[in-house]
Amino acid sequence: MARGDAPRDSYHLVGISFFILGLGTLLPWNFFITAIPYFQARLAGASNGTARILSTNHTGPEDAFNFNNWVTLLSQLPLLLFTLLNSFLYQCVPETVRILGSLLAILLLFALTAALVKVDMSPGPFFSITMASVCFINSFSAVLQGSLFGQLGTMPSTYSTLFLSGQGLAGIFAALAMLLSMASGVDAETSALGYFITPCVGILMSIVCYLSLPHLKFARYYLANKPSQGQAQELETKAELLQSGQFFNPICCFLLFNIMDWLGRSLTSYFLWPDEDSRLLPLLVCLRFLFVPLFMLCHVPQRSRLPILFPQDAYFITFMLLFAVSNGYLVSLTMCLAPRQVLPHEREVAGALMTFFLALGLSCGASLSFLFKALL
Repeated sequence: MARGDAPRDSYHLVGISFFILGLGTLLPWNFFITAIPYFQARLAGASNGTARILSTNHTGPEDAFNFNNWVTLLSQLPLLLFTLLNSFLYQCVPETVRILGSLLAILLLFALTAALVKVDMSPGPFFSITMASVCFINSFSAVLQGSLFGQLGTMPSTYSTLFLSGQGLAGIFAALAMLLSMASGVDAETSALGYFITPCVGILMSIVCYLSLPHLKFARYYLANKPSQGQAQELETKAELLQSGQFFNPICCFLLFNIMDWLGRSLTSYFLWPDEDSRLLPLLVCLRFLFVPLFMLCHVPQRSRLPILFPQDAYFITFMLLFAVSNGYLVSLTMCLAPRQVLPHEREVAGALMTFFLALGLSCGASLSFLFKALL
């Protein structure tokens, strides 16, 4: 709720800035994971001139690296560690240093990813460099998002919703960029290079937006009187589930998920149900575990153990719709309701604990991905 003596957000510039900051925080990572087929092609031995962002054939040598499993695990472990570490960093490292430093570090790492498109490299070193980039990108992203949510905690809740909506749009933007890259008709190297440069532009826009905040009267009013910091938000990681048809993955796994996830996050702008005292909320969260066996029993190729109970793609799409919208809604709902459960001076600790256990859950899920893959 806005304070009675607060100035107006002229032309909604502060809201737009936080929306772009939300977009910029997850844009690099979403571009990274939607380009998984490009990395798999490089690891399978394709040269930089023939490796494509998307490939219709994902079988063979790349399985030796277990790329999807490792990228999920090595993204969540740094997220878990640095989400916890950020609870202490805010006391000794200035906020501007944490935010701008993280943005610049992510920009450099993604510029490196783009540069590697032009470099011929054997699969082993390429895998090592890529995994190191995954670790560092997620480490800086954890600090960045935790610091930005510390700022948002001092402002009206509308700005947190705008930030979350921007994060949801990042996945949609990445999926659309992948589809445009596939349909562009240019050579594979130019397509991949342009694809990876795009999020660098998004990060630069985020830097400009953050630097503009001290010059906006509305932002200065709230940020100069902030009571606490330390809340944070999660990164979302998606692994490929189905690998049939060239456009099925980008549309049904990435674009569809991110659209519905963004819709779910945006719903909390209109209503918050169930409320913080309801026992229905933890029940709804626990019921989402049912999606694990449902997805595993869909038509996933290269299985040798589990049967296929849902052979039609319509089943997978339906499960994905429900999975994505419930993910976005329940994540946003719990993050909005958690501070209401504690006293004002305890909200900082509550936010840090919420983010820590969220990251812990994602890390456990990433670890279990090896088991789930083996069960197929």
